[in-house]
Amino acid sequence: MPQTDTKRGILLMLTAIAIFTTMDALAKTLVAIYPTLQVVWARYTGQSVIVALVFLPRLGSLLRTRYPGLQTLRSLFQFGATAFFFFSLGHIGLAEATAITDINPVLITLGAAVFLGEKLGPRRIFGVLAALAGALIIIRPGAGVFQPAALLPLCCAICYAGYAIFTRRVGHDEHPSTSLLYSALFGTLVTSVLLPFSWQPIATAHIAGFVAIGALGALAQFFLIRAFTVAEASAIAPFGYVGIVFATGWGILLFDEWPDAYTLLGALVIAGAGVYVWQRETRANRAR
Repeated sequence: MPQTDTKRGILLMLTAIAIFTTMDALAKTLVAIYPTLQVVWARYTGQSVIVALVFLPRLGSLLRTRYPGLQTLRSLFQFGATAFFFFSLGHIGLAEATAITDINPVLITLGAAVFLGEKLGPRRIFGVLAALAGALIIIRPGAGVFQPAALLPLCCAICYAGYAIFTRRVGHDEHPSTSLLYSALFGTLVTSVLLPFSWQPIATAHIAGFVAIGALGALAQFFLIRAFTVAEASAIAPFGYVGIVFATGWGILLFDEWPDAYTLLGALVIAGAGVYVWQRETRANRAR
């Protein structure tokens, strides 16, 4: 097991979330004009180009991995998380999509206990149940306002949890850049195969946006991989809830999307559950 640095992991996580929400806001702007698959393609192709240029002298060594199967699996999960979330942005608000997606820390907590042997105590179990309740408040199954598109960020959360868990696993023995490169190449390959069926010419005014979405994705991905490499997944995952705040701000500022009372209540329940679990576990660790 690698040594953990929780404080550093938290800082890296917060940085990643800030960049990711900026990328999501840009993606919502682009998917309103272009096919979603094309925007996903730009996100991964841009990351592939940037990573290849930055690590060109070491590209051959970075492609060598001890875990080709796990790298492929985590790349699949990461691609699924991005695709599901981007598709949801064309149907629901940025704050709502982010709030539903932010159930992923409780899924990470469960997965980390099952696959990584991390502790799953009564406080974390309570946090899981509370966060699930918060997600149901936002989604409101059975209510007249429910729409199937709300399930897309839920699928994103499941994929993201799988990605985070396997990132932690391969991060024990491999450099973060290797994971960054494999994620980028996998997403680029899949979207490039499908792209001819949905390609739309890019206007000159939007080229910068397509380039930026790849750059932001690469930068955020690097910080996220480092976060899950240096700290326990279940210890830093709750800080992902800060994304709700960023997403709400972008939604109001750029799209005039004001979350309703149910979304705010559900988001508070989800975030509160995560913060509670982290605080109680931190106190218990200090006492021990």
